Amino acid sequence: MSEEFYRIKRLPPYVIAEVNAMRAAARARGEDIIDLGMGNPDLPPPQHVIDKLCEVARNPSAHGYSASKGIPGLRKAQANYYGRRFGVDLDPDSEVVVTLGSKEGLANLAQAITAPGDVVLAPNPSYPIHTFGFIIAGATIRSVPTTPDERYWEALDRAVKFTVPRPSVLVVGYPSNPTAEVVDLAFYERLVAWAKEHNVWVLSDLAYSELYYDGCPTPSILQVPGAKDVAVEFTSMSKTYSMAGWRMGFAVGNKTLIAALTRVKSYLDYGAFTPIQAAAVAAINGPQDIVEKNRELYKRRRDVMVESFARAGWDIPTPRASMFAWAPLPPALAHLGSLEFSKQLLTHAGVAVAAGVGYGEEGEGYVRIAMVENEQRIRQAARNVKRYLQSMGVNTGAKAGG
Repeated sequence: MSEEFYRIKRLPPYVIAEVNAMRAAARARGEDIIDLGMGNPDLPPPQHVIDKLCEVARNPSAHGYSASKGIPGLRKAQANYYGRRFGVDLDPDSEVVVTLGSKEGLANLAQAITAPGDVVLAPNPSYPIHTFGFIIAGATIRSVPTTPDERYWEALDRAVKFTVPRPSVLVVGYPSNPTAEVVDLAFYERLVAWAKEHNVWVLSDLAYSELYYDGCPTPSILQVPGAKDVAVEFTSMSKTYSMAGWRMGFAVGNKTLIAALTRVKSYLDYGAFTPIQAAAVAAINGPQDIVEKNRELYKRRRDVMVESFARAGWDIPTPRASMFAWAPLPPALAHLGSLEFSKQLLTHAGVAVAAGVGYGEEGEGYVRIAMVENEQRIRQAARNVKRYLQSMGVNTGAKAGG
């Protein structure tokens, strides 16, 4: 009975978990760890959302099984959001399904639409579920770049020409987790045309739709005329409304894909707890000032991080969206690799970051830094990093100033 199970054998160790375990052990020893590793929002949801959760939870009839595809009011609210924000018309009955976070939705759609041996195109580096959801379903992954430049299109064309069987699904995710890269509507127009030409489904992960900066709202692939013929898009309430632990997400778009996901989910779950769904309606339909406030708060954190880490001797590119920075290792320490560097940063600077290699081999040489601590803690992290860099013989003097 010592054999490993088939699907478990296909999964490498979850690299991110290794640093998480070290962080937990350090905290258990009483060490003060500044956690910039996990993208776990530190802000509370809006008060009126919590109030609605409590109000509905007090209703004795709200505790039975819910609707797997989501209560009608929530599907309608999500359709209205797409209309308001993107000018996209969605049928709440056939083009919207509520998921237990976008992660569950992606994984279950992978189960619904791929067979063992199918080829799926996924970005590298990318959020792990973009690949592992399909690996668990038995599919084969072919990597394409995350950076949306000409190399991206060349990789897509090569994949179609030389892969057997031909790719059936392409995953995209912008603003990207982990790289924070963004695309414009012209990118999606080209992508929809490519997908139609080559008969490929497109799965778009738009989890960071509202965390954009510098006045450049994130587009949706569904804004492209005809996109619903080939595409489905996932969104999440985790970051927009700081509701990560509530596990509330959506898949919207192509009716065939939505029907497949809805069918698979109907066998696997009874939907999210009804009071949570009702509170999610209150979030989407209620005052949206919290969304703008959160965006401004993350932007301030971003600016503090880029400025204070640069003074510490570590130059980090300014992210244009998301709650992450994708930081190349300091050149003098690049030889350590991203995992060892992350471990040393935790051990010697008390700062947790996520090793880039945990997002795919193309993430080697980078770490992902999450802006999930307040500005004061981010400045403290920079001071700790500066001390660590100096202890490693890295010259931080040229940028010293605080």
